[in-house]
Amino acid sequence: MKTRTSRYILIAAALAVILAVPAIWIMIRADEVPTFSLAWSEYPSWSAFGVAHEFGFINGKKGEIGPIEKKWGVDIELKEADYDTCLVMYGSGKCDAVCITNMDALIPCLTRKSVGILPTSTSFGADACIVDARITDIQQLRGKKVYGLAKTVSEYCFVRNVEILGEKEADFRFTNMDPAAAALAMQQKRDGFDAIVVWNPFVLETLNKRKDARVLFDSTTIPGEIIDMVVMTQESLDKPGGDKFAWAVIDAFYTINQQMAKSETRDETLIALGEKFSNLDLNSMRKVVQQTRFYSSPEEGIKVLGKEATAGIMEKVVAFCVSHEIVPEAPAVGFGSRAEAKEVAFRLDPAYIKGYVAKSK
Repeated sequence: MKTRTSRYILIAAALAVILAVPAIWIMIRADEVPTFSLAWSEYPSWSAFGVAHEFGFINGKKGEIGPIEKKWGVDIELKEADYDTCLVMYGSGKCDAVCITNMDALIPCLTRKSVGILPTSTSFGADACIVDARITDIQQLRGKKVYGLAKTVSEYCFVRNVEILGEKEADFRFTNMDPAAAALAMQQKRDGFDAIVVWNPFVLETLNKRKDARVLFDSTTIPGEIIDMVVMTQESLDKPGGDKFAWAVIDAFYTINQQMAKSETRDETLIALGEKFSNLDLNSMRKVVQQTRFYSSPEEGIKVLGKEATAGIMEKVVAFCVSHEIVPEAPAVGFGSRAEAKEVAFRLDPAYIKGYVAKSK
């Protein structure tokens, strides 16, 4: 591994080339530009924002700005917390934007009209059903308890795979349990824990510690259905500087993806992401980013936020959330501008990525 000093030499050089401004923290008064906050938790593509702060592309402290913030004329305040706390902050109006899944975004949008401005990644093996090696067919799980966190993407992944395999959900017993506890129970070979559904890093940890365990199925069977994204309230987008904040967040994300795409900075970036994602090492992170596919370019992001690619997916997700009583009613979901989508509860709008592209030329 290269030294920490060499990492920052590389990053400083990259800053000078990419942004054409000195790679230093830029101090300003808090009232010189509008401030907006982004709540984020540890997850591969969301940790990109923490790394953008660490590398000096942005300054996540309120009242201080980095080069990207200076470029767009906005102050990004990063609020790091565990995932549930981030959702509570967003739902209660204590942040302007949040890193969240398309499924979980359906809950707060019922009280806070929300806009998906940036898809960051999708699960492609990062959510998995892990079983004892003696289980070779899903039919062997009939009547057995399958442990995982209920009313989350874990249960969604399980139910969708049951459907895909031609089985009935009613024949299986998905049993609510914290993923960390479920993974530990399987790793310790506790009686009755023959099947769990968890996400990374618990997937990797369990397979590494239980050589006799195997993946029965995972999220590769439902590509693009579990979407990690940045969602912002319509109210915050309507404020002066709201669009600039969206562009700056998008810029920060794609800047980290550019670092990952370069051979000379890829490993350093993966190491930094791993430090913010369960302290995983470089080899583990190489596997993680295969199973959590980043939407690394504006072209990909624009496509995902489009109606043609995602309307059918959102219909499935909404139906699941209603049938499993995750939401009391089906929120109206739309695509495109406010004029195109009308006044829906949750809107996916590629206009902010397009705006970032146009204004970056």
